[in-house]
Amino acid sequence: MKIGNVALENNVFLAPMAGVTDLPFRILCKEMGCSLVYSEMVSAKGILYDNKNTTELLEVDAKERPVAVQLFGSDPEILGAMAKKIEDYPIDIIDVNMGCPAPKIVKNGEGSCLMKTPELVGKIVRSLVESQKKPVTIKFRKGFDEEHINAVEIAKIAEANGASAVAVHGRTREQYYSGKAAVQIPVIGNGDIFTPQDAKNLLEHTGCDAIMVGRGAQGNPWIFKRILHYLKTGELLPEPTAQERVEKALRHSQMLIAYKGEYVGIREMRKHMAWYMKGFPGAAELRGKLNYAETMAEMEALLNEYLKNHQ
Repeated sequence: MKIGNVALENNVFLAPMAGVTDLPFRILCKEMGCSLVYSEMVSAKGILYDNKNTTELLEVDAKERPVAVQLFGSDPEILGAMAKKIEDYPIDIIDVNMGCPAPKIVKNGEGSCLMKTPELVGKIVRSLVESQKKPVTIKFRKGFDEEHINAVEIAKIAEANGASAVAVHGRTREQYYSGKAAVQIPVIGNGDIFTPQDAKNLLEHTGCDAIMVGRGAQGNPWIFKRILHYLKTGELLPEPTAQERVEKALRHSQMLIAYKGEYVGIREMRKHMAWYMKGFPGAAELRGKLNYAETMAEMEALLNEYLKNHQ
C-alpha cells in the first residue's frame, strides 16, 4: 500500500508511544516485518527552541525507514514551520497527534483536545501540507469524550485539507466502519491489537486499510512477524520461548546502552524488561531484582540465572 508517495511493504504498522518507540525499539520491530514505524511524540515548540531532548527524538537510522515522525502542538503556523525545518531529515511521513489524552497535553489545547475544534484541525493539516513535500497524516480517537464522537467529521476535514491518511483509535467496529466509509484516503485502525487474531478481526470487520499495533508490541516485537504470517497463511506461529525473550531483551538492552549510555539505557530498559518477562513463572520476583540492576552485566547475570533455574 501507499501513503502519499511512500510505498510500504505491508499494512502492519507500529504505533507511536511516548517513552517506548525510540530508535532501538523501532529497529527491533522493523526487523520483525513491521513496514512503518512511528517516533515518540515530538513537540513542535521543542523543535522551535532547539530543545536537546527533542533533537534526540528526531534521530532516525536508515535501517528503520520508512519512518513517520509524530509532532504535537496546536499552532498551525508553528507546526508548518517546524515540519519545514525538519524537511531534510531522513523522515518519510509527518504525523500529528490529535489523540493523546494526557492532562498536561490536553490542558495546552493539544492532543485529543484538538478534536473539540475541527476548524483548527483543518488549518493544522493545511499548514503542514503546504509547508513541505512529505505526506501528512493525523492520528486521533473516536472523539474527545463519549459525548463528543466526531471521528468521521475529523477524517473528512483531514482529507479535504490534503492529509494522505488517518489513523483512528476506535472502540467499536461501527466507529471504524463510519470512518472508513467517509474518506477515500487510507484509514489505519488502532486499538487493542494483542494477538494475530485481533489484527485479522479488525481488518475484516472494519474494512480499514491498515492496522497499527501499540501496547501489544511492548516487550513483544515478534507480534509483527506473527500477525503477517497469520494474515498470509492462517497459521499461528508459536509464541517466543523464554530463551528467545531473554535473548531479545538482552539485545534490546545493548542497543539502548549503545544509543543512550549505560546509566540512562539500563534505567529505561527496566520497563521493557517487565514487558519481556510478562507471564514468566516468578516474573514479579525477577522484575523486582531487575529494577535494581545498574549495569548490563548485572542484568545479564540475573536473566541467565533465571533461565538456569527455570529450564
